[in-house]
Amino acid sequence: MPRVAATVIAGALSVMLLAACSSPTKSVPVPASASHPVGKPTVLVSGLDAPWSILRLGDSDSTLISERDTAHIEELTPSGKLRTVGTVPGVVASGEGGLLGIEALHDDDGTWVYAYTTTATDNRIVRMPLVGSPGNYGLGAVSTVLTGLAKAGNHNGGRIKFGPDGMLYATVGDAGQPDRAQDPASLNGKILRMTSTGEVPADNPTKGSLVYSMGHRNPQGIAWDSQGQLWAAEFGQDTWDELNRIVGGANYGWPTVEGFGTSSSSRFTDPVYEWPTDDASPSGLAFADGSLFLAALRGERLWTVHVGTKTTASASLIGEYGRLRDVVPGPGNTLWVLTNNTDGRGTAGKYDDRLLQVRLTAAG
Repeated sequence: MPRVAATVIAGALSVMLLAACSSPTKSVPVPASASHPVGKPTVLVSGLDAPWSILRLGDSDSTLISERDTAHIEELTPSGKLRTVGTVPGVVASGEGGLLGIEALHDDDGTWVYAYTTTATDNRIVRMPLVGSPGNYGLGAVSTVLTGLAKAGNHNGGRIKFGPDGMLYATVGDAGQPDRAQDPASLNGKILRMTSTGEVPADNPTKGSLVYSMGHRNPQGIAWDSQGQLWAAEFGQDTWDELNRIVGGANYGWPTVEGFGTSSSSRFTDPVYEWPTDDASPSGLAFADGSLFLAALRGERLWTVHVGTKTTASASLIGEYGRLRDVVPGPGNTLWVLTNNTDGRGTAGKYDDRLLQVRLTAAG
């Protein structure tokens, strides 16, 4: 189906909030002081093909969207139209692999677009100069940032973001071999931290290693809160999905532990919150207006998480738009949410896939 802008299609969803009760201690709804989604989402664009990552470019008012299988980077222009910026070379899409996360860096040389990609031999991170102007962007020549990450039909990880410290963070799955997550010599099953050109920062937890944290199965969401604390969302296997507070050098237990600790070993760090896998399968993660927001694939909902004395979570968009892949802060008090029903696992609707804008407000 042709891609259609927001002026053609309007959202038709009344948002419902449900309390989550999946934590070992009984949860309550997100408190009145925290932001949460309200009202009917607006459809900003439709007809996307297996989209994976949203990249808002800030002052340019353009937004880039990666498509996993086509390896296209699409531009949602300031005028609301959708156009193809370019195709990332070398991508070999298979299973859950392909063109995954994208990120941007603005420096003295201009703007670089970073991409986490699956090739014929590995997962890797590349970057390309963004050329042209809003509404007419293109991609320059590709240069390599990091290669040699093991790939598989699933558990590729794939989210990349620059942190408030200026370093590039990448979530890397175990690529189907759980023991890699506990192997310090492997970069799989880890969250990595590197410079903009792929070098090891001098202040990483282990000298000479890109590994920032370990013991991860398939993390696909990272975000920093207003205090600079890093959070990550992670797929569990059969029982528990996780929200983790990430500390440099910590070990989050996979494959020995899934969810809250079942091992007596003090070397593992428990998640802050957990969900049954039917309710989540978390991918993108964002922080906005005091709350964390988590896009759920299998759960087909948007989770709002408030971390305080008691961590609480509530769900919205339940089942109305299918699988949700990514979420980022939008303009003003909004979130932008990416559906993911054309990836081979969802049931594609007439207008799938779509980029939604959801309003935020404080409860009460």
